[in-house]
Amino acid sequence: MNIQPIVEGHGEVGASSVLLRRLRDEIGAFGIDVNPPIRRNRSQLTTEVQLRTSIKLARAQVDCGAILILFDSDDDCPAELGPLVQSWAQEEATPIPCVAVLANREYEAWFLAAIESLRGVRGIRKDADSHPDPESPRNAKGQIEKRMTARRSYSEVVDQPALTAKFDLALAHQKCRSFRHLVKAFGELAVALGATLPDPWPPSEWETE
Repeated sequence: MNIQPIVEGHGEVGASSVLLRRLRDEIGAFGIDVNPPIRRNRSQLTTEVQLRTSIKLARAQVDCGAILILFDSDDDCPAELGPLVQSWAQEEATPIPCVAVLANREYEAWFLAAIESLRGVRGIRKDADSHPDPESPRNAKGQIEKRMTARRSYSEVVDQPALTAKFDLALAHQKCRSFRHLVKAFGELAVALGATLPDPWPPSEWETE
């Protein structure tokens, strides 16, 4: 059985599959795969009727055993919007397990937390430093671009999947609460699909000191 992602951005269409497979490999749940993501705009993910329609579509995909919704919180509070989306989605998805994860404020905040691990990748400068509070900037994509070499611009579609393949998961977990939520949620879905989590999960080296 597979995990079916539902995402918002064009970049997340490529990046989410890469990220979820990286987490799968960390767990060692190689029997789980990731279906091609379903992309929806923000209003379709934050409006109950349209979200339920998206969940119905996800359930109809081949080998869908679990659903993971991933999108940026932007200026919304993840602690408020996330549970609301989760309640609508899980009600529609039942009995299939479903989780909603909102990146605070943007997916790219996770790169900002681990930028040292991305030096030399996709134009990231070799002296780039991580942001002290990576989930606070309103324009995380712009913050990434400031850490790129001259005449390079950040391309969500091209750069996001490539950076996702390389960023340090431990650093992102230590510095970003929303990434910790994703890791926890992925573990729950993996267990629901029959996987056995490593002990401990997440790995002890990912935890803050």
